[in-house]
Amino acid sequence: MKDSLQKVIQSIAPLNQELAKKARHRLDYLAKPRGSLGRFEDIATQIFCIQEGQKPCVDPTRIYTVAADHGVIESGVSVSPQVITRQMVGAFLQNGGGINALTNSYNIDLKVVDAGCVGGPFEDCPFMLQRKLAQGTANLAKGPAMSEELCLKALQLGFALAEEAHADGIKTLGTGEMGVGNTTPSTALFSAFFQLDPAYLAGPGGGLDSEGIQHKVSVIREALRVNASAIESGDPLRILAALGGIELATLTGLILRAASLRMLVVVDGYISSAAYAAAWKLQPLVHDYCVLSHVSAEPGHARVVDAMDAAPLLNLGFRLGEGTGAAVAIPLLRGAVDAFNNMLSFENAGVIVAEDL
Repeated sequence: MKDSLQKVIQSIAPLNQELAKKARHRLDYLAKPRGSLGRFEDIATQIFCIQEGQKPCVDPTRIYTVAADHGVIESGVSVSPQVITRQMVGAFLQNGGGINALTNSYNIDLKVVDAGCVGGPFEDCPFMLQRKLAQGTANLAKGPAMSEELCLKALQLGFALAEEAHADGIKTLGTGEMGVGNTTPSTALFSAFFQLDPAYLAGPGGGLDSEGIQHKVSVIREALRVNASAIESGDPLRILAALGGIELATLTGLILRAASLRMLVVVDGYISSAAYAAAWKLQPLVHDYCVLSHVSAEPGHARVVDAMDAAPLLNLGFRLGEGTGAAVAIPLLRGAVDAFNNMLSFENAGVIVAEDL
């Protein structure tokens, strides 16, 4: 299984900078002052390069909301019981979650994936993928959350999801997740990857008070202690297995394989960013294929974004997860490519250009 991971990592190519120059040249001669569309110009250039100089296109789009449970919940890091993961997946299947409302509003395909929820199969649903790999993870505060074998299986599940989307003609993927307690492994991963104190990162998650946050910090510190050998190895795979979750590893694999297939990936908030960080540590070139959708209201997210030298598109105070931030960002990407594709040049518009434009 490690061979397939290395094959995907090695197949991710840097973007062609000659194509970037071509895109910038077009943008500079559209009927507007140079650079006046700001980030839209960066996005359009990025998509033009990802799609190898073809007319840039964002649609069709799909968000994968990957669900799994976490053994660390037994250490009291969440105000919600573990059963809420399953109940929320049930709400998604009734088309009643936040992610359902937004994907319906923005005409985005949604797939909900059971990668590791405790319990049996979910009811059949056209957009439900039954891909359970395990009954959640072990408690990362007592040892590795996953064996390396389970982590690799989750990465390969992510590969498969990206390949299925690619086969369906999807151009843009969004990441989403569901799993009670998953801000804890996310914070542990950020702490390990960027040598940051968990007290600098940990937030309320699903609703912890200040005392609960302090307890969460102590649990994460214990997780870092008992998994010190994995962290000290500097191996992103070992760190992901020790401190991550099944849904996080699946999203890591999704990001890697989507990049190797030259697909754009829109990363959701705090938890999805942990998967992005793992993918980025495994292969820094994934940066070229990803857009961070928003800065989460989780207090540590802005600090982690700085550590990754990333620039999220939005700051709306979101901290729901599920892929909701990715859903809201996708229309902005559509606007960026529509401006690139449909605006006239000054010459074609019959505009006399001043020297300073």
